[in-house]
Amino acid sequence: MADRPVPLKDARLLDVKLGQVPSWIAMRDFTPSGLTGAVRRGYDRYLNKYINVKKGGIGGIAMVLFGYVVVSYIWNYEHLKHDRWRKYH
Repeated sequence: MADRPVPLKDARLLDVKLGQVPSWIAMRDFTPSGLTGAVRRGYDRYLNKYINVKKGGIGGIAMVLFGYVVVSYIWNYEHLKHDRWRKYH
């Protein structure tokens, strides 16, 4: 079953063709309530994609560990660079 085409007003920016961008922007709701709704939808989408995951795995833990290693190396770099072996002293 093919998906029905979405009206331009309801289409996401990634689904809009380059020639349709000006008319797509003109259809946006730039009132304070419209902007608040857009921010809320974006936050909810981020929350559901990265925070409220249904099935966790090792990926999140690995990212935290990798970040810890990188940050600790950056903090200790000044101390570590003096401990390198040099050919000429």
